[in-house]
Amino acid sequence: SMDRAPPPASPAGLSAFVAVSQLLGLTLLATTGAWLGRYRGGVAWHSPLQFNAHPLCMVLGMVFLQGDALLVYRVFRHEAKRSTKALHALLHGLALVIALVGIIAVFESHRAKGIPDMYSLHSWCGMAAFVLYLLQWLLGCGFFLFPGASFSLRGRYKPQHIFFGIALLVLSIASCLLGITEMLLFKISDSYSHFVPEGVLANTLGVMLVAFGLVVGYVVTREEWKRPPLAEELALSMDFKTLTEGESPGG
Repeated sequence: SMDRAPPPASPAGLSAFVAVSQLLGLTLLATTGAWLGRYRGGVAWHSPLQFNAHPLCMVLGMVFLQGDALLVYRVFRHEAKRSTKALHALLHGLALVIALVGIIAVFESHRAKGIPDMYSLHSWCGMAAFVLYLLQWLLGCGFFLFPGASFSLRGRYKPQHIFFGIALLVLSIASCLLGITEMLLFKISDSYSHFVPEGVLANTLGVMLVAFGLVVGYVVTREEWKRPPLAEELALSMDFKTLTEGESPGG
């Protein structure tokens, strides 16, 4: 694997789409911060502003980092599979930790203000996304990262892992859209219909969330952009897992 032939170039268009996804992702975070800072008083933990940590953490963890974790196998096409796999799991794990902080923020904020929990469609979809995401991460680590699972078992589970990876990003973005709408109706219901700046900014954030999901989804599902197995992987003829590789090498 140390032959110093230059690695093949990335497929045409892949780098551009990945760059657009990152630009959208960073803009998402900046727009969320601008909304919370300009119109909602900012973010602080032990204060009435604790709730605002919730949307920020959810956009960062359940959308941006989750999306980037899906892109790992497209971006790091020529690195060792084990390293790419570890980075994929690490990004998902970091997303889970940040999302957990966001969930704690909303429950503590509700408790402090006497607001009931888990009654809205947003909260049901959001909690489902988080619990399924945690389960997906645990199963992924168990099947693919740690030794033990047989190759045939990995091969049978891989299509489910890939499907739920994409489905969970969709569910997470849908939950964010529901949350944005709910927050606007709670905070500015009397002026929302008059195209006030806060409403327009939050709606724009929603459109960008959809755009981020579409770009990531396109990159991840484009067949010719899948990560090719490295020479040593073909030689070993094992290691079925990735979010993106085609059929198991050497079948």
